[in-house]
Amino acid sequence: MTRLEEEIQSKFSSEYHKLTVGILYTHGRLVAAANEVLKPYGLTLQQFNILRILRGQMPHAATVSLLKERMLDKMSDASRLVERLRTKGFIERRTSAEDRRQANISITKKGLETLERIGDFDGILTAVSKVVTEEDARTTNKTLDNLRDALGA
Repeated sequence: MTRLEEEIQSKFSSEYHKLTVGILYTHGRLVAAANEVLKPYGLTLQQFNILRILRGQMPHAATVSLLKERMLDKMSDASRLVERLRTKGFIERRTSAEDRRQANISITKKGLETLERIGDFDGILTAVSKVVTEEDARTTNKTLDNLRDALGA
């Protein structure tokens, strides 16, 4: 029995089945580790993702639809996340002068300072780099690109 089979107490019908479950299981572990890093800042992974998108947009504002396009979790409710970030003081939301139905969203100084303190998940990246060579990371990234292409949308 392999380690994954032991951890989740399951057998797999093929290596492809095991790979699919392994990706999902590992995703859950990565999300849990990221959430532990973000917890002291009162942020969720989706909120952190929005702040990073907004920082990348600087000095331009973003719209909710742009945030939805760029978010890692396509199922997230970007409007609700934006409102939570606004009430925490991490972003500003202003009605567009050109289209009053549209909001322009920008990161605040507090949001930028928080991202600076969080960093790039240094502990998680260090853990990954200890067990995965750069060549293996490149190969895995290519495989994941191919898998996303095959799954579409």
